[in-house]
Amino acid sequence: MTREKAQILDKEGIRRSLTRIAHEIIERNKGIENLVLIGIRRRGVPLAERLARKIKEIEGRSVPVGILDITLYRDDLTTLAYQPLVRSTSIPFHVSGRTVVLVDDVIYTGRTVRAALDAVMDLGRPRVIQLAALIDRGHRELPIRADYIGKNVPTSSKEVVSVRLQEIDSEERVVILELLD
Repeated sequence: MTREKAQILDKEGIRRSLTRIAHEIIERNKGIENLVLIGIRRRGVPLAERLARKIKEIEGRSVPVGILDITLYRDDLTTLAYQPLVRSTSIPFHVSGRTVVLVDDVIYTGRTVRAALDAVMDLGRPRVIQLAALIDRGHRELPIRADYIGKNVPTSSKEVVSVRLQEIDSEERVVILELLD
């Protein structure tokens, strides 16, 4: 059981964060040549699509967007008591030699990102892989850090960061939920 503890981003805050991340991606990569975005299922996908739209507004050219399902790459797959639900991966472009920006909603332990890195490497050999996350809540278990962060949010292990996006949740905000005993 959970209760809402605080709202950390509203619709406008999410928009501003994504606009800033889009500008940072363009600046760091000196443009968008050979750049691709790959959203990690679930909420990383609409975030990657939004970043692609922002980048097109700024640069006047489109950036390819792919969808990555990391279910079978998870390191806890053998401990799951249920049959994992595997969704499709759709990467309609080659990753070899490209700058790949993985996009996710929240970076926490780093295990999802590790799985995503394995999945991308199975598709080819990118020139570089970068990571964009709307929220960084700390508590890493692996030596992974995001290159682009919308907001750093210190949390306790008794809290959950819930990103709610219009495309999936019919609302637009980021909240901290407190786990109740």
